[in-house]
Amino acid sequence: MAGMDTETISYVLGLFVCYPLGMIMAQIPYGMPRHIFSFILGAFLLQFTLGVQWIHQLISSLIAYGMILVLPRKTLKMALPIFAMLYMTLGHLHRQYINYLGWDLDFTGTQMVLTMKLYMIGYNLYDGELLAKGTDNRAAKKCAPFALEKAPGLLEFLGYTFCFSNILAGPAAEYSTYLKAIDGSIFKRADGTSKIPSCIWKTLEPLLTSLFNLAIFMTLSAKFPLLNETDPQHATPFILGSEFMARPIYLRFLHAWLGLFALREKYYFGWKNAEGAQNIWYAGFDGWDKYGNEKGWETSNNIDIIAFETAPDVSRLSRSWNKKTSNWLSRYVYMRHGGNLMAVYSMSAFWHGFYPGYYIFFMSVPLPTFCDRMAKKKLSPYFSTSDYSLYGIIGTLATTITINYMILPFNMLDRTWSFEAYKSFYFFGHIGCIVYYVALSMLPNAAKKDDKKKIA
Repeated sequence: MAGMDTETISYVLGLFVCYPLGMIMAQIPYGMPRHIFSFILGAFLLQFTLGVQWIHQLISSLIAYGMILVLPRKTLKMALPIFAMLYMTLGHLHRQYINYLGWDLDFTGTQMVLTMKLYMIGYNLYDGELLAKGTDNRAAKKCAPFALEKAPGLLEFLGYTFCFSNILAGPAAEYSTYLKAIDGSIFKRADGTSKIPSCIWKTLEPLLTSLFNLAIFMTLSAKFPLLNETDPQHATPFILGSEFMARPIYLRFLHAWLGLFALREKYYFGWKNAEGAQNIWYAGFDGWDKYGNEKGWETSNNIDIIAFETAPDVSRLSRSWNKKTSNWLSRYVYMRHGGNLMAVYSMSAFWHGFYPGYYIFFMSVPLPTFCDRMAKKKLSPYFSTSDYSLYGIIGTLATTITINYMILPFNMLDRTWSFEAYKSFYFFGHIGCIVYYVALSMLPNAAKKDDKKKIA
């Protein structure tokens, strides 16, 4: 009746089951009982949604823990991420080999979340050793709040890697963040007392938002399909069909924009639902500041929907989408590789899998990023920084049009379909970015504020 297959229904039900489980978790004593509950219930959810494939989560977690116990920290910070990425890579390749262009659920989705956790904890232990020795390492100092002085116990580690409330849809939390909710230290205030805030609205708000997103997805995705509804795996995508191509380009792009918007609602649903499931047992609570005020509930917030949909530039757009994955890429890829933007995009593409469409997208998205940087350098100083100014509105329109064009291959997956999708819109996004960048490059740099004062 819902138009979903049984695997998707199981996955959606698994997300909702996290709410009563979270209510139980909030009543369990702090410490080891919570670690055990988190591990067992995470395994239960994987069995419920994916079947026996949950064994991959256990195998990779146990191998990773063995590496943590035996490897020197300097070796671990490279070996553990490589192992995690390799295990996930083999899963991606196997999936693509047996079910090319298929959209069936399997263990690779949850393995992607686990990969981030293993990647982070390898660096957390390395940073902890550097900080303990007083080594001057800028990246380690910036990540000091997440550094670990010693390895967790096995059950503690499994409680983290199998954490029931984020195992299906993320977000992948740092181990130190997870631990604060487990041992109750997140409630400690500066004066030494503890206070537990109300989580009712912080649970209901993302839950209700997720239901709204689900309703939009189910309504719009059927009306504005991108792929062939009868056979999305083999038949020519809907937006490349001869009947669709006969429409005017502006109507075709509007259809594609609405179709992509509908697909994003699916991700909004998963992330917002997981956010509420985290908050119900305070795993999303940020703690108290030195004045006794709530810091917020950003720990489990993985998406700022309005900020993403109205972003005036690619930088803000990327910070609003899949925020915890962005944190992972920023802390453990960008900062560890000298601020190399291409390393970030390459890792992101590698993490998603090996369909050509992913790489076509991630190789294209630096273009609008470079344009944004050039605009901030050449144009922004002359205009209002308000998002509601004419400059801000134009920036929002330009960003949403460009990114919705650029991301088409991410959904086409196949190389031929991806290039055909770009070709159907005459490569306007690529051509427009190149022309825009060249034109701005010819303009003089805007005077800095201090220089303007001197001139005045």
